[in-house]
Amino acid sequence: MIFSAGDSFHESFIVTEDVYNGFIRVFGDKNPLHTDAQFAIDKGFEGKVMHGNILSGFLSYFVGECLPSKDVIIHAQEIKFPNPVYMNDRLEFEAVIGEISEAVEVAIIKFKFRNTLGKIVGKGEIQIGML
Repeated sequence: MIFSAGDSFHESFIVTEDVYNGFIRVFGDKNPLHTDAQFAIDKGFEGKVMHGNILSGFLSYFVGECLPSKDVIIHAQEIKFPNPVYMNDRLEFEAVIGEISEAVEVAIIKFKFRNTLGKIVGKGEIQIGML
């Protein structure tokens, strides 16, 4: 394998207006929780809640562009959203290589996204395979 258990990676992402609008343009999810600030406030949020799967896009970038090899494929991923993400949030991403199976060339990567207040807004794990 190109990495070892315990290796860690760090990235920063910002949920910009372009990211938000691009997600809506491509996927068409216009649920009012994501598009109507007053609706979201009435539901107890600070404003429009960003789509959780924007974080999945950041995960795809991490696997495809930040790992030390391009010979990888995502087999599975699990992500939980314990706190909301808002427009222009800066997210600190941390990933740590967990279990590695050399025999089948698979690694489990555990990750977290934290906002600027240090709250976890996304966490989970990805199983990747080597091609």
